[in-house]
Amino acid sequence: MTMISTHTLNQRTPRPVNLTQLGFGGAPLGNLYRPIEESVAQATLDAAWDAGIRYFDTAPQYGLGRSETRFSHALRRFDGDALTLSTKAGRLLEDCAPEDVTPEAFMDVPQKRIVFDYTYDAIMRSFDDSIARLETDQIDLLLLHDLDAGTHGQDGEDHNLRQLFSEGGYRALTELREGGRIAGIGAGVNTWQICSRLLGEADFDGFLLAGRYTLLEQEPLDSFLPLCIERDVGVILGGPYNSGILATGAIESARYNYEPAPENIKHRVRQLSKVCAAHNVPLIAAALQFPLGHPAVKTVIPGASNPDEVRQNVEIFETRIPSALWSDLKTEGLIQSDAPTPEGR
Repeated sequence: MTMISTHTLNQRTPRPVNLTQLGFGGAPLGNLYRPIEESVAQATLDAAWDAGIRYFDTAPQYGLGRSETRFSHALRRFDGDALTLSTKAGRLLEDCAPEDVTPEAFMDVPQKRIVFDYTYDAIMRSFDDSIARLETDQIDLLLLHDLDAGTHGQDGEDHNLRQLFSEGGYRALTELREGGRIAGIGAGVNTWQICSRLLGEADFDGFLLAGRYTLLEQEPLDSFLPLCIERDVGVILGGPYNSGILATGAIESARYNYEPAPENIKHRVRQLSKVCAAHNVPLIAAALQFPLGHPAVKTVIPGASNPDEVRQNVEIFETRIPSALWSDLKTEGLIQSDAPTPEGR
């Protein structure tokens, strides 16, 4: 088993939320972009556990419940005392007619539709539904899913926050935390701005931020990440490859933020790749490790759809990166000069 170090989300939760620095993102196991056989899904989860990964994240959205259901089978095999599990709330799954199914980017999904709702009753129902699908009462971290403007537009974000704070959604989260049913609360989102806004309104333990603090994007350095340090709020970094381009490089079909990558992004990735090649370091390894240089970032959670991808994630996580690479990236103006880097990992 690989020895992957562990960080604690923060020092304030009722019980520790321990996160291995390399976690496991469960979206691919919901048949993201392509179906995965059940046996392959279970082998993938086993490979992550055998590699020393102890933090696993999933959500009702991922395959309209399929990812959570697949996790339930693996949880029976894993040591619950050593495992940290997060799931999300905000997307209710309702039975529907075949033509009303909302699979988004997931394939071969149950006959369900997604209903966004951040009110008290919806948060409680979402939590109970996840408990039923996961077949466990051990959910450590419950994250509000995609309530931000990146998903709903600014008017939609404002509406969701009204539901959260005026119609009881936040009260539901705190009741679950204070009652010991979960250890921590937060949000899993695609923009750092909503995280700052949430921290301006109430107390949260951590955020799963997808793709917004990477080799290509360091805007959170100026305000959000310092606020996390000040408030003792941990960050889980999802999407370290910005939807793929930092893994594939600037190939013709490269994707950035879920869309075909524009030429200016491809140009910058070519520059990043050139510096990495000069140090004999794969771009993907630099991309995976870079966020961990910031003290607010506790873990990175790349996805995997088969055991080989898990092993590749572990290999690039363990790749030795010389300090000179980070220095050269700063000298070339490719990352911010004040970006903390993971020296000596």
